Amino acid sequence: MVTIGIDPHKKTHSAVATDQLGRQLAERTRPAKGEGFGELLIWARELDQERVWVIEDCRHVSGPFERFLLDRGETVARLPPQLMAGARTSVRERGKSDPIDALAVARAALREGIDTLPTARLAGPELEIRLLVVHRERLVDARSRLISELRWELHDLWPDWDIPKRVLVGAGWQQQVTRRLQNAKPSVRVTIARDEIRRIKDLTRTINDLHEQITVLVSAHAPHLLAEKGLGSLLVGKLIGEIAGIDRFATDSKLARMAGCAPIPVSSGRTDRHRLDRGGNRQLNHAIHMYAICRIRHDPQTAVYIAKQRKAGKTNAEAIRSLKRHLVRRLHRLLSDPSSITQTVCA
Repeated sequence: MVTIGIDPHKKTHSAVATDQLGRQLAERTRPAKGEGFGELLIWARELDQERVWVIEDCRHVSGPFERFLLDRGETVARLPPQLMAGARTSVRERGKSDPIDALAVARAALREGIDTLPTARLAGPELEIRLLVVHRERLVDARSRLISELRWELHDLWPDWDIPKRVLVGAGWQQQVTRRLQNAKPSVRVTIARDEIRRIKDLTRTINDLHEQITVLVSAHAPHLLAEKGLGSLLVGKLIGEIAGIDRFATDSKLARMAGCAPIPVSSGRTDRHRLDRGGNRQLNHAIHMYAICRIRHDPQTAVYIAKQRKAGKTNAEAIRSLKRHLVRRLHRLLSDPSSITQTVCA
């Protein structure tokens, strides 16, 4: 098996492939963007069918590449930066460069043992769910941009026509706009608007079809998550895709840290306080935040918990952060051992 060490930077990612003894096989440096990610993956696939990517855990710069690899079924391990302290000094080549650091990453992972590192990999239904969720999100973004452009075209055509917000995603308003454009006097602006509404309708149909596919896969793969109050098929799909295997998190605390839901202590002397963690996987953090909001709205017990937190002097944002930490613990238990959890979210 080939171990590929990655030294991630804002502009470039350097990769060095090693064998099981840590001997360097090849190296490659590419831009830290989509095209560069693809070139690194093609290069790695030419080396060996069995491979594991080891990325130094700098998630603010390595996150996009990690997600790119997971979307393509690759195995990705994170190497904590503290394990790199003595690894660079063990490299025989003098000096310092990105390839030298990438080689040190690979050798540090081999020294610690790949099996001991938090490893992420999606395969089978989990990978299919993630791919469908990501594809749907891209189409939703494309539809939003088209709707924004269409609104301006309609405003220029009929300034007095008041179209409420967020209604053009529905079939009823789409048909209404289509009929009005069909009866309008032909012009370039009308032609553009007709093309935009046609594309919006096509995207809406595809988005709805993807929603149904995700629901079917999630219902078969994680029915216990769908049974949770506040969790729908899209949120469950997002959680499954971003967590990428609960086995790599030995405790719920590690999952909370990766999700940016664990408060960071900033105490000093007699002052005991914590600050918000703005790091971690922000996609997963957003999914857990939406889970918390839906839970507050639809679960009376959770609403009572938020009221208790507010009564204790916390702001609404602080109360929601506390709830998110509870929900991370619940998610970890649900994914690890669904039979061990009850319906009570928090006391």
